Amino acid sequence: MTLRLLFLALVQGLTELFPVSSLAHSIIIPALLHLKINRAAPWFLPFIVVLHVGTATALLAYFWRDWWGILKSLIQTRGRTTQPETRLFWLLVLGTVPAGLLGLLLERWVRGLFAGFTVAAVFLVLNGVGLWVGDRLKRREGVRRHLDELRPAEVLCIGLAQATALIPGISRSAATLVTGLATGLDYEAAARFSFLLATPIIGAAGLLEIPKLFLNHTGASSFLGSILLAGLVAGLCAWFSIWFLMRYFRFREVTALRPFAVYCVLMGLSALMLH
Repeated sequence: MTLRLLFLALVQGLTELFPVSSLAHSIIIPALLHLKINRAAPWFLPFIVVLHVGTATALLAYFWRDWWGILKSLIQTRGRTTQPETRLFWLLVLGTVPAGLLGLLLERWVRGLFAGFTVAAVFLVLNGVGLWVGDRLKRREGVRRHLDELRPAEVLCIGLAQATALIPGISRSAATLVTGLATGLDYEAAARFSFLLATPIIGAAGLLEIPKLFLNHTGASSFLGSILLAGLVAGLCAWFSIWFLMRYFRFREVTALRPFAVYCVLMGLSALMLH
């Protein structure tokens, strides 16, 4: 069991922030490898939550200077948007609202409606198509926009795009990256906003559910150590993913999403043929 949990943590940590849908991979890869994972077990949700806490911790650790700057600005301006960091904070709040509300209201319904191997593989292919379109949407010329220059309507669109990640196969990072590019952000700025926007959603999902880990009826207490180790593995892998992606996007002017698009399409089609 421990090895299977660590393997899932590795998959989750490496794919959560890449634009390739960690949820689709957590469905497709165990099925193709014939790994027996009881997703209905009462311990499974707390396990996934710990993985998300690991990812959120990695995001906070990597972008701590951004969050520290935002916090200082909020204190200095008392919440008024007179500084770029304060305005960025309120834009992040606005962008978080759609995914937060839709997640609370519709997550179980959406996951139940779209659950299953075939659906995850099909939407992974569509995710790849969306990434390809994102490269086409990117403005190749013009003045570089700063994050605090985004308009509320644009941020709301990015937030709504983030909510599509409720569907297995649609990547949170892909949806927000593509929508960010459509607003005129470059790859690095779109990736930074995507990761900053993901931090409160992923962190809140973990913190709200983590008390279940310590309740006897979850069945998780018998291998709590393995679950916590899996969270550490997911966090380390997520930090590496952020480190790689931010450097990757920093030096790309065009077609940066193309390799991920090709991967998603090939992975989805291969899964459909092999299953």
